[in-house]
Amino acid sequence: MFDLKVINAVLAEMEEERGIPREKMIEAIEQSLATAYKKEFGKRGQIINASFDINTGNTSFHQVKIVVDESMLKPEPAEGEEEAETEESETEDTEDTRVRFDEEKHIMLSTARMIKKDAQVGDELIFPLEPKDDFGRIAAQTAKQVIVQKIREAEKDAALAEFGQKAGDIVMGFVQRFERGNLYVDLGRVTAIMPYDEQIPGERFKPGERIRAILLAVEETPRGIFLKLSRAHADFLTGLFAIEAPELQTGAVEVKAVAREAGARSKIAVFARDQHIDPVGSMVGQRGVRVSTVMSELGGEKIDIIEWSSDPAEFIEDALSPAQVLGIEIVSEPNEETNERGHAIAKVTNEQQSLAIGRGGQNVRLAAKLTGWKIDIVSTQGDELATTDEEDNVDLEADENTEIGSDEDVLENEDATTTKPELPAEDEPVNDRDTNPNDEEFNEIDTPEEAEGLTKNK
Repeated sequence: MFDLKVINAVLAEMEEERGIPREKMIEAIEQSLATAYKKEFGKRGQIINASFDINTGNTSFHQVKIVVDESMLKPEPAEGEEEAETEESETEDTEDTRVRFDEEKHIMLSTARMIKKDAQVGDELIFPLEPKDDFGRIAAQTAKQVIVQKIREAEKDAALAEFGQKAGDIVMGFVQRFERGNLYVDLGRVTAIMPYDEQIPGERFKPGERIRAILLAVEETPRGIFLKLSRAHADFLTGLFAIEAPELQTGAVEVKAVAREAGARSKIAVFARDQHIDPVGSMVGQRGVRVSTVMSELGGEKIDIIEWSSDPAEFIEDALSPAQVLGIEIVSEPNEETNERGHAIAKVTNEQQSLAIGRGGQNVRLAAKLTGWKIDIVSTQGDELATTDEEDNVDLEADENTEIGSDEDVLENEDATTTKPELPAEDEPVNDRDTNPNDEEFNEIDTPEEAEGLTKNK
């Protein structure tokens, strides 16, 4: 009836490629055969099991009956009361575990002890059935559906066993397709989804391209297992540094806080448990090789690495780097009872104002997220330049003595400044060429012929 060579080959392939154990597949075959037997030859209420021998290909069927006594049975309904009982069955007490006697699946205790002397209530007695192998089309189709369902359940269990413990880890896969803003990634046995809001803005991937992402969630749904990936999450940045920096893996260096705007800029605060370890240097690496590797993975995203401090003023000052802060004034401390953030004022010079605020307020906004404080930027003239509200939005307030708009055109690096070059007075010529454009000293000589002509004229 069965081609054992083909069955063994299929079982080996399912175990290797999909991670489904051989025992699970044999169990699915046995259940499908029992379902087909009951569909074709069985009676209503019967409990039929099948045993399949993978070595010989023989299948044996047997019926199971449960041993019951009078205390476990409901009284038989009188004539005319059966319909009323059906309507009231939904409102019956759930604690009533009694069942209606069915001779196809129940056997009385007295009868059971005639077959097995030590039979007890709740035991199962097995009765062999006549072997059959000529199943009809409907029974065969039913068996096929049972096998497919069992395979899906086994795949789900295998995926949960493999990825259930990897939540929060970085995984690697291949881009499958891009559909309705969602990126589908093939992780081998299952397909994961990266929603649009978990992608780095501006990144584009081609089908078949290798991709790394953090596994945010592993959820079991009626349609299968759902794996959610992310490249925009702050934990993805931490995970990339953990791969590059052994100090993070061993726990010698700890990431205290991360503030990230995916694709643009990030700030990360680190702390060393050992005083002899430089936490910032361990993250940067020799000649910046570690941080540059992480930046390359993120498409050139800028990363500011600072050292975490228990002193709020020092931590806020470092969080505003690369801007140089003159001083930090603590206005109010955080209140955990009311869930209010602390409030601090950072004083900077006019030359550092644009760098402290950042392009579009990005620097001070990330500093507020990193520290958890509300930060106001004030110039040395006492003018409030920027403030972060509860949602970490930045409000820029222009003043006639300050040049707030100039921060949009300043590069965010250590050399950035808002100081304008001195312009010459209106009555002062810019250079000699402007005063005498025909002067031979400033005439450009492009060819040897022009030079020879000038020599002859002299």
